[in-house]
Amino acid sequence: MNELIQAYQSLFPFRQGTKSIETIDQLKASIRIEILDELTHPRVRKNPSEKLKIAIDRIEKSSIGLQEKVMLKDVYETVYQTVNS
Repeated sequence: MNELIQAYQSLFPFRQGTKSIETIDQLKASIRIEILDELTHPRVRKNPSEKLKIAIDRIEKSSIGLQEKVMLKDVYETVYQTVNS
């Protein structure tokens, strides 16, 4: 799972708090914040499905390994399902 956290950190090297992620729960919390667009002003927030699509596109276009891409997309989709239910 450490590879998963490193893959996420490599996707967002300048995002606040990314380097301090050490556990899968912290990773999921960070992804939840991203999907809910909590760091954006409420008037310009995107809906969770748009944020998921943006994240999946970024993962697909990244240079991380195929296995890490699949695992990261799975985590994003799992978090999205919990947020959207």
